[in-house]
Amino acid sequence: MKISVTEIGKTTIFQLNNSNAARELAAQLPLSIKVENYGGIEKIFYPPKKLDTKNTPRANAVAGTLAYYAPWGDVVMFYDDFGSASGLYELGHAVDGSENIRGMSGEIQIETVDAP
Repeated sequence: MKISVTEIGKTTIFQLNNSNAARELAAQLPLSIKVENYGGIEKIFYPPKKLDTKNTPRANAVAGTLAYYAPWGDVVMFYDDFGSASGLYELGHAVDGSENIRGMSGEIQIETVDAP
């Protein structure tokens, strides 16, 4: 499954993995939600419901990784390389528009992308 994240006409497409957490995120879409910059390498947002990380791989985040930080309950879009951390789980990766992540601010729109 793919999801799109759009802010002011710029879209990033993420390919989700088949984990519990990725499926639970997709089930909460569509969302209009505030995105925040964090740590100078990532953008974060808080989905309405926390995600179940059972059967979800740990993340070794690089630019374009979509992840979930379980201790805080936030979804993370990395625009720079990070590595791994306790409680950081991979949800997927950007397949188009990863260059747009860095500039995201304010409200973003997140929705599933229909398969062609």
